[in-house]
Amino acid sequence: MLKSLLIKDYALIENIEIEFGSGLNIITGETGAGKSILIDAMGLLLGERASTEVVRKGAEKSVVEGVFLVQNNKKVKAVLDANEIEFFPEMIVRREVSLKGTNRCFLNDTPVTLNLIKEVGDLLVDLHGQHEHQSLLRTETHIDFLDEFAHLHDELEKFNSAYSVMNSLIKEVSELREKENQIKEKKDLYEFRIKEIDSVTPQLDEEEKLEDELKILENSEKILSLTNEVYNILYENEDSINGKVSKVKNKLHELERLDKTFSEKVNEAESVLAILDDISLFVRNYKDRIDLEPARVDELRERLGALNLLKKKYGGSLKAVLEHRGKIGKEFELAENFSEKISELEKKIVKSREESGTFAKKLSRERISASKKIKKEVEQSLSYLGISDSIFEVKVTNEKSAGANDHYVVIDNAKYKSNGKGIDDVEFFVSTNAGEDPKPLVKVASGGEVSRIMLALKSSLAKSDRLPILIFDEIDTGVSGRIAQKVGEVLKSLASIHQIITITHLPQIAGQSDFHFMVEKKKIGERVVSSIRMLESEERLHEIAKLISGEKVSEAALKGARELINYSKN
Repeated sequence: MLKSLLIKDYALIENIEIEFGSGLNIITGETGAGKSILIDAMGLLLGERASTEVVRKGAEKSVVEGVFLVQNNKKVKAVLDANEIEFFPEMIVRREVSLKGTNRCFLNDTPVTLNLIKEVGDLLVDLHGQHEHQSLLRTETHIDFLDEFAHLHDELEKFNSAYSVMNSLIKEVSELREKENQIKEKKDLYEFRIKEIDSVTPQLDEEEKLEDELKILENSEKILSLTNEVYNILYENEDSINGKVSKVKNKLHELERLDKTFSEKVNEAESVLAILDDISLFVRNYKDRIDLEPARVDELRERLGALNLLKKKYGGSLKAVLEHRGKIGKEFELAENFSEKISELEKKIVKSREESGTFAKKLSRERISASKKIKKEVEQSLSYLGISDSIFEVKVTNEKSAGANDHYVVIDNAKYKSNGKGIDDVEFFVSTNAGEDPKPLVKVASGGEVSRIMLALKSSLAKSDRLPILIFDEIDTGVSGRIAQKVGEVLKSLASIHQIITITHLPQIAGQSDFHFMVEKKKIGERVVSSIRMLESEERLHEIAKLISGEKVSEAALKGARELINYSKN
């Protein structure tokens, strides 16, 4: 649930903090007081895009922060774990929008992307905006309502996985066909380049080794002269260093016999002699291995020249040469076996269409089954909400394909048009008057009826809804009187299994609240500021009475408010 909401410097709001409760949270207030600003701020918290226009005049940035209780929400924990964000029973979500245009997002004080905020928000809240019920008037959304009711998320993922593979294969074939002439035209050029590179057979790490060897061979005479000179100085000459250090060691040894303090120096002299012997041996062995090989020098120079020529022609490095060889090798092989490659891919496409069709068929079958269940539940809810003679139908249709369009799947040897949601088109039909045949919802429902149909759908979906929080902005549009009472009762019923936050103008709905908040607009100096506070019992009574009678509260209005509140408790 949403435990608290902090909003700072957002539109008309200077600084408010709201502590919500579980159950039905009602927000009321005069038109223009800033109720919908609260919903907009919540939308920002859940990942909606923001404009610098939301920053309150005179402020540098807007801040919206929500604390959500998520201790039992495994899906939220999985998302946080996957993004290496520490999980706590209380999750803090924060958005900051500055006048400079920067938009910062945080989860548990860890900077994150807007997409991650939205991903988490989608696991927590169904925010039903003031005009969102109009989504029912867009036929393309109907399939989403049905799929949510039928819990088809996993089946949709399986279909999408197979469908993506199918489309990737179709795209690959299409691209190959487009490149066919181009590939065949370049076949001779690729063949020449392959032979040129393969005749040299470059190795990735050979250049440095060749250059090191060449450097030694090119300087072999000088190296031989220097090593001879070093060996003679160290060991071979009459006055060699080895001989002189040996004499020093002997003198130190004589001194040691007279004074033991020279013992350490005798040992050090012996160490120096050992080091000199080691150097001398290394130099002698090295110079003995030196060969003056003019032929090998020419061979290395020729090899390096061939490698440099390849580098100049094909990318500037041996790595680039080898990568180019791999690329044109594949292109040449494709040109050699173009028909076979196309045939192989087309066989895969046939199989992939059938696999996609298997998942699409199951999706369609599940939708048809769910359409009967949702029909019954929505009709019962509509009857309760005052549309007693309603007929609600969900039509699930699909269309066979002539095969001209690439995006079809195969089911039982028949081709069906398809898209990312399967083979089905889904549309809601409704009749709200006795004796009338159901007609497309988008053409026949009035505003008030659309609101009640949306609430009926939400009521059906919420029984097993994956989202713990439902937020409604004026779901009561177009209803009043007895029907408003019914709408309030449905919201109250939903609040037994979800936290509900809703804005309303109707006393029949406000009377059902578990927690009642009032938004007020005040003028402070030259500035208008919105604020919100939770009403205690007497304040709540007067607020509901004002919704009944207007600003001037009568005894009759108070009595009516009392009855509404008491009714909701029974």
